[in-house]
Amino acid sequence: MTTDKKTSAAPVKPGFFARLAKSDAWWALKGSLSAQLALLTGLVLIVLAAGAPFFSTQNPFDLATIDISFANLPPAWSEAGDPAFLFGTDDQGRDLWSAMLYGMRLSLVISVIAVALSILLGVSLGLVAGFAGGWVDSLLMRICDVMLSFPAILLALLIDGILRAALPAGEHPILPYAVLISAITLSGWVPYARTVRGMTLVERGREYVLSARVIGVRPAVILRRHILSNVLGPVFVLGTLHVATAILTEATLSFLGVGVPPTTPSLGTLIRIGSDFLFSGEWWITIFPGACLVALILSVNLVGDWLRDAFNPALHS
Repeated sequence: MTTDKKTSAAPVKPGFFARLAKSDAWWALKGSLSAQLALLTGLVLIVLAAGAPFFSTQNPFDLATIDISFANLPPAWSEAGDPAFLFGTDDQGRDLWSAMLYGMRLSLVISVIAVALSILLGVSLGLVAGFAGGWVDSLLMRICDVMLSFPAILLALLIDGILRAALPAGEHPILPYAVLISAITLSGWVPYARTVRGMTLVERGREYVLSARVIGVRPAVILRRHILSNVLGPVFVLGTLHVATAILTEATLSFLGVGVPPTTPSLGTLIRIGSDFLFSGEWWITIFPGACLVALILSVNLVGDWLRDAFNPALHS
């Protein structure tokens, strides 16, 4: 008797989009207009920042394309505006639209790198603290308490002074970026460590972890294969929200002069430059970068809230 191959074949596993359509995250997104608008706005801003060389009309890093005679031009729709500069120019003659795109890209790159390092450091220490317990847990949690007493701005000033004193005299083009990334990383890893540590304390008492320890599986393998996969959900949500905080921190530090140099386009430096000309009538240098910064941070925060609700089982029970 022949067997039908179609009936005996293994069932086809649903594809990615099929699984996504049935996920809690998709249903939470469909029911939230604010999350949809935030996700769309965030994606548009990220695409514009990533494709800055294609969407901009000028390279603000290329001094050959900058003419100081075009400094402080108003937006193109103003009477004294120039159609070549949609949002006007800054005090250096740079096209504000192009500077905003490159500045947003710089802010996103710095923030994503800093958040990734914070997750790596915080998750690693949280796993160790929760799994080891005892004096190791107490020591790492006291370090967390100490780090919480240092705001990112104070850490940036401290790191900036240490690096400038430690490095030899001369030009250090990478120093401002190292200061920003170090400050955001050292001030942002604590929430990950505390969250992962609490979840690890729960997971280490479960039967599958106890069984693995009984048969002699190494602690590092248990942490990597069994516990880590169960704590990544909340870490992912925290990371999304932390990106918005990191962008704001980078803009604040650049505004204060601790971040990127004034000659480097950044949302924070553009806002700082514009504040010097705000009361003389050149409002566009501050308003447009500030609006871009608000839209970027707000969209990331709303997307993070959507992910938090999607990964919260209590809201779906």
